[in-house]
Amino acid sequence: MNFNFEQVHNYYERLVFEEVVRRAQAHPDFSNDMLADVACVALNRLPARYVRHDVDMMFYLTEQERHAIELSLEEVLQFAFGFVQERAAKAPR
Repeated sequence: MNFNFEQVHNYYERLVFEEVVRRAQAHPDFSNDMLADVACVALNRLPARYVRHDVDMMFYLTEQERHAIELSLEEVLQFAFGFVQERAAKAPR
């Protein structure tokens, strides 16, 4: 039997990656490694929501659930950018 799990992914990954890229302009002092760390910190603070197709998940969400996701993303991204910036400031140069 042949199994194909290539479509399975964490729903939040694309959302977080896109938002980190968008917000990177406001953080010109962040290196690519730091931005990757921001994405990891943010993703680790969100619940895992594995799906095959993003549109399937969006179809079944209520407006209230969509709003909750937006608020969660805002919260974890603010935390992640601050966390990485704070750690970078403490790192020996």
